[in-house]
Amino acid sequence: MKQTFKKIVTTIITAEAKLVLKKYKPHVVAITGSVGKTSTKDAVYTVFSSKFSTRKSDKSFNSEIGIPLTILGCPNGWNNAWLWIKNIFYGFSLIIFKRKYPEWLVLEVGADRPGDIEKVSKWLQSDSVVFTRFGEVPVHVEYFNSREEVVLEKSYLINSLKKEGTLILNADDEDVFNLSEKAKTKVMTYGEKERADVVASHYSVLYTEKNGVTLPSGIAFKIDAMGSSAPVTIDGVLGQAHVYPLLGAATAGLSQNINLVEITSSFAHHQPPIGRMNIIEGNRNSVIIDDTYNSSPVALNEALETLKSLNKSHYKIAVLGDMLELGKFTTEEHKKAGKKVADIADILVTVGLRSQGISEGALDAGMSEKNIFQFENSREAGKFVDSILEAGDIVLVKGSQGTRMEKTVEEIMAHPEDREKLLVRQDPDWKKR
Repeated sequence: MKQTFKKIVTTIITAEAKLVLKKYKPHVVAITGSVGKTSTKDAVYTVFSSKFSTRKSDKSFNSEIGIPLTILGCPNGWNNAWLWIKNIFYGFSLIIFKRKYPEWLVLEVGADRPGDIEKVSKWLQSDSVVFTRFGEVPVHVEYFNSREEVVLEKSYLINSLKKEGTLILNADDEDVFNLSEKAKTKVMTYGEKERADVVASHYSVLYTEKNGVTLPSGIAFKIDAMGSSAPVTIDGVLGQAHVYPLLGAATAGLSQNINLVEITSSFAHHQPPIGRMNIIEGNRNSVIIDDTYNSSPVALNEALETLKSLNKSHYKIAVLGDMLELGKFTTEEHKKAGKKVADIADILVTVGLRSQGISEGALDAGMSEKNIFQFENSREAGKFVDSILEAGDIVLVKGSQGTRMEKTVEEIMAHPEDREKLLVRQDPDWKKR
């Protein structure tokens, strides 16, 4: 009954979304990939909203139901039938009456199963399509027979481009870069390699001193494009993973003739999404790198590379939960992560059954057993980490959504009263789970 209701609602609001697009004719930036979609979507919104009336996908509204909801400007009804009925009636009102509507829509487009993006690409018309990265083992690979099937499914979004549209590709990911062969429109690229049209360089970590302890506080880099150059500084986040979303957004802006200075100026007001390598003040003058939104092999590898690159005043602690939806890659990828941890962290704390493979990998790579701790849930792990936390410690916390690693952060953050604005999954529906 529940699935039937969902199917009916999805059919209705998708039909309404198609009619709304036909009536209001907004410009569309569609974003896909396996890593960095939400961060890129938010960065593109920052650039475009500084010049145009713009709406973006809420949170990670990137599914067959999330995309129509964004187009209609409606919230997720979850299990509330009356809210879904209200959404449907609002959709009808958009079609029947003339209402104020955004000039631009910034849409995140995801694929959990084969056919997801192929279906959307048949009715969505995009002015720009931005591809982020795939990585060696993409997320949500569980329902696909191979990595190549994931790449193929994502590539269908190219078909949504208008004739005068622009395909925007990450030049540092070979599979993304090679999608230019499928393009029948203008192509622009971004990345850290010189072959890109929009290039990032001179990346550095910013540090601040507090009570005699030096801790990381943000990042800085430079963007070069079309003979121009501009500096970018982002406080409160870490990792080169934050460079790519801003580069993708800058490229999207340049494709619409927004100049580079205006683009980088808009980044001064950019709020990176929470739970993605955000810096949070920890107990006892420590610092937390909150990367608890989700996890995948490529994202975890980058988070660990960031932890490795940081100057430390005391210990580096990695608190890692299960990586989900990896299918046949599960065991291998967890052990591979553990081997990397052994070379980077002083202390490893794992959460969940699958992450025991991280512990095994770390042990195999020579990490001392006395520095490895395993827990069944994230709350227990947080209480333990809090008991050993000292001034100058840098704590990386990461895991897939199902492991709820934000609960670990809540246990060790200096100001838990701010959790609702700093941590992911703080709304009532998540609190019940």
